[in-house]
Amino acid sequence: MENDIVADLDPRDELVTHLGALRAFGLSLCRNGTLADDLVQETVMKAWRSIDKFEVGTNMRAWLFTILRNTYYTSYTKSRREVADVDGVLSGNLSVKPEHDGKLAYNDFMHAFEKLPDDQREALTLVGASGFAYHEAAEMCGVATGTMKSRVNRARQKLVELLDLSPDDSLELTDSGTMAVVVAGQSVRRG
Repeated sequence: MENDIVADLDPRDELVTHLGALRAFGLSLCRNGTLADDLVQETVMKAWRSIDKFEVGTNMRAWLFTILRNTYYTSYTKSRREVADVDGVLSGNLSVKPEHDGKLAYNDFMHAFEKLPDDQREALTLVGASGFAYHEAAEMCGVATGTMKSRVNRARQKLVELLDLSPDDSLELTDSGTMAVVVAGQSVRRG
C-alpha cells in the first residue's frame, strides 16, 4: 500500500520523503552531522535541477543515494588536494601580476621599440620575438650572420637604454615576449 502512495507522488514531492534516509547515509559516509546536512542539501539541489532525468516508477531512493554518494566522493577527492592555510602564510606568498602594470610596461616597450632603426626592429622581431636562429634571420634579410648578430645586439642595448634598465633591474612585471626581445643574451636579472 505504501509503495502505491509513493508511486502516485510527483517526483518533486517524493524527494522530501527520503530526507531522513539521506541524512543517515550522509552521516555514515562523513561521520559529521554538519557535513552530512550540507551533503543532503547539495544532493537535493542536484536532484531538483535534474528531476527531468529521473524516470517515474523507478527507485527514487536509490537515485538520490547515488547522487549523494557521488557528491561525497567528488568533494572528498577535491579536499585531499586542498592545503590548509590557517595562518595565511601560503596565501600571503601568492601574487598576481597587476594587469595595468603589464599594459604600461608594454606601452613603454612599444614606444622604445618604435624608436629603433628599421633594420634593428626587423632583426629583433625575427630573432627575439619570432625565435628564428641568427643564420635563419640573416638568410631572410639577405645579410651575413655576423651582421644579424650585430643588429640584434645593438637593438637590445638601445632598448635597455631607452627603457632605462640596468643589470640590477628586476623585470618580474615584464611579459615573456618583451623578455625574449630585451634580455636574450643579456645579464638583466628577472625578479
